Amino acid sequence: MAGRRKKQEPSLIDAIKDLCAEKDLSPDVMFEAVESALKAAYKKNFNQDDNVEVSIDREDGSFHVYSLKSVVETVEDPVIEISKEDASAINPDCEIDDVIEIEVTPKNFGRIAAQAAKQIVVQKLREAERGVIYDEFTNRESDLVRGKVLRIEDDNLIVEVGKTEAILVPSELTFTDNFQPGDWVRAYIIEVKKDGKGPQVYLSRTHPNFLRRLIEIEVPEIQEGIIEIKSVAREAGSRAKIAVSSKDPNVEAVGSCVGQRGTRIQSVLDELGEEKLDVVEWSAKSGVFIANALSPSKIISVALADDDKNCRVVVPDNQLSLAIGKEGQNARLAARLTGWKIDIKSLRQSQNDPLSPNMHEVDISDAMAVVKPRQKKSKGSSANKS
Repeated sequence: MAGRRKKQEPSLIDAIKDLCAEKDLSPDVMFEAVESALKAAYKKNFNQDDNVEVSIDREDGSFHVYSLKSVVETVEDPVIEISKEDASAINPDCEIDDVIEIEVTPKNFGRIAAQAAKQIVVQKLREAERGVIYDEFTNRESDLVRGKVLRIEDDNLIVEVGKTEAILVPSELTFTDNFQPGDWVRAYIIEVKKDGKGPQVYLSRTHPNFLRRLIEIEVPEIQEGIIEIKSVAREAGSRAKIAVSSKDPNVEAVGSCVGQRGTRIQSVLDELGEEKLDVVEWSAKSGVFIANALSPSKIISVALADDDKNCRVVVPDNQLSLAIGKEGQNARLAARLTGWKIDIKSLRQSQNDPLSPNMHEVDISDAMAVVKPRQKKSKGSSANKS
C-alpha cells in the first residue's frame, strides 16, 4: 500500500506541471493557489482558527500543515504565541519576536487535501483559459473573424470562434441575414467584455468597419499601404459608400478596389448580400469629393460655406431624384461620407434660388461625373449672325 501511495502522490505534481506547461501557466502560481485552498480546507474541516500555512512538497507531492507562532516572553494568546522556553525546545536558535513553524498535519488530511487540490486546479485552469481567451480577443478587437453558428438563444446567434463562443445580437445583423445553426458566418469584433462568466465577445455585420475590413482583405494595394480607405458610410443591408485614395499616381484607387471586371468587389458584394456599394474617389478638394460622393448622379456645380460645412450641389433636372436617392439615401450617405451637409438642387431650381452670401462655387473639374449645361445661344450672337 505504501508503495502504491508513493506512485499516486507524485502524479498530482506531474499533473499540475503538465497542465501548467500546456496552458502556459506558472507552476508557482498554481502551487500557491492550491496551498491557499488547502489552508481554507484545513480550517473548515478541522475547526481550527490557528495562524497556519499549508505547503506542498514540490518533489513527492506530500501535504504539510504548519502552525505559525510568535516567540514571546509571556504567552497571552496561545493560538498565535509560544513561550521562549517551549520554542527553544523546537528550535534552540530562536529569539524573541521570531516566528517558528510547528507541524500540525492531521493524519487524515491527505484525502481532504487531494480533493481540495483537484477543485482548485480545475478552477484555476478555467480562469487561465478565460484569461488567455480574453487576451487573444482583446488583441483582435476590430478584426474580422469567421465562425460556425452553434445555436440561437433569445434571437442571438451563438457563434463558435476559436475556443470561445461569440455573440451576434439581432441589431448587429442586416435585415437580409438569415443564419441558422450549422451555417458559417463572417463578422467584425466590436467589443470584448470580461465578466463573471468569462470573456464575452460581441460581433457585428452592420458596423461600417465590417465593410472596411472586407475590402482590405480583397485589395492587396490596401494591405501594402498604396491605397487608403478614407471613409465609409453604410446603411447595412441596403447601400454603402466607401471613399478611397491612392498614394501612387500610377495606381488608380477605384479601379484597384473594383478589380478587373469587378472580380475584387464581387467577393465583397457576395458577403454583403443585397447591399449595394459605391466605391468613390476621395479628394483633398472638398467640392470634388462631394461631387464624387454623390455617385452615380452627374454634377453641374458645387458651392461651399466653409464656416459651417454646408454645401449646395446643382445637378441636371433629370438627375435630381438619382442624386437624392430613394427616401434621401444617396444624399444621406454622401453627407456621412464627406462630413458635409448637402443641399441638392436641380438646375431649374438653382436658377430661381441664388447662392447664400457665405457660399462660393468651387472648381470640380476633377470630379468623376461632371457635366456642363448647354448654354442657349442668343439671337444676337456671332454664331447666329454668321
